[in-house]
Amino acid sequence: MGEGISTFLPFILMFVVVYFFMIAPQMKRQKQEKKFAAELKKGDKVITKSGMHGKVVELNDKDGSCVIETLAGKIKFDKSAISMEMSKKLNAPAK
Repeated sequence: MGEGISTFLPFILMFVVVYFFMIAPQMKRQKQEKKFAAELKKGDKVITKSGMHGKVVELNDKDGSCVIETLAGKIKFDKSAISMEMSKKLNAPAK
């Protein structure tokens, strides 16, 4: 009986290590991205994942999109394409 458990112990330990170093952080990151997209509001200065800077001028919760005004004009993006919000970062006190 004890021999069977000792055979599977390395596999169990590998799964635990993979969970804590890969799966759990990924789930945390996904949760943060959902929260960020939900808190997005008009007037926020943002950067898209492709590097485009702009200001949110319209939000559409039905299809999960938003319109960003850039120097080139207004462009429609999916909320998931927005990387970060810059308004808070620009107004944050220096450390």
